[in-house]
Amino acid sequence: MTLRQFPGRTRAVMIAAALAIPLSASPLLTTPASAQWIVYDPTNYAQNLLSATRALQQINNQITSLQNEAQMLINQARNLASLPYSSLQQLQQSVSRTQQLLGQAQNIAYNVQAIDQAFQTQYANVSMSASDAQLVSDAKTRWQNTVGGLQDAMRVQATVVGNIDTNRTEMSSLVGVSQSATGALQATQAGNQLLALQAQQLSDLTAVVAANGRAQALQSAEQAAAAEQGREQRRRFLTPGSGYQAGSAQMFYGN
Repeated sequence: MTLRQFPGRTRAVMIAAALAIPLSASPLLTTPASAQWIVYDPTNYAQNLLSATRALQQINNQITSLQNEAQMLINQARNLASLPYSSLQQLQQSVSRTQQLLGQAQNIAYNVQAIDQAFQTQYANVSMSASDAQLVSDAKTRWQNTVGGLQDAMRVQATVVGNIDTNRTEMSSLVGVSQSATGALQATQAGNQLLALQAQQLSDLTAVVAANGRAQALQSAEQAAAAEQGREQRRRFLTPGSGYQAGSAQMFYGN
């Protein structure tokens, strides 16, 4: 039976009685002492979520910072890594070959004292008291000096030409390692070795210029000395001597 089946007055009394029953007397509304209410606070939840988000962001920032520091250490290690290639030995050998040829200069070496002594004895003014045999010997010595200087110049030129292929190989290797350099130190070392290669090429060029200049100087000195000797020989030829002395001569032999 429902409340609607009771008369209106009776139904009102029953509802009032039900509302008058204390909550403690109702077994359906009583709560055990050990039970707890779960209260949902939106504001507190939002604050906790924001705090967790900030903590997560902090952790991500720390991880990023550690990664950057690790990359920085890796880059520093690369920058401090030495170049695994060196062309110093090849360049030194090329310079040594050129220096060796210059040191083997014939007759008159690349030495100031030796040059002064040679010019005083072989290229100075021709002595008027020197014999004809001495004049011829001095002229031959000067000619040999000139020929030796020309030969020395050609030998230096041949050596420098031979170094071109070595320099080309070294330049190719240095450019290759420079392009594949992993750090600043390797790139700097490759650049320094390229500069050393240029210095070696300049030394070869200097050697060629010096050898050619020496040969030309010897040739010019020989021509000057030959002109001076020619004047002395002409003077001796034109100087009056004892002249022709008449003597008897037998043209035909009789029986």
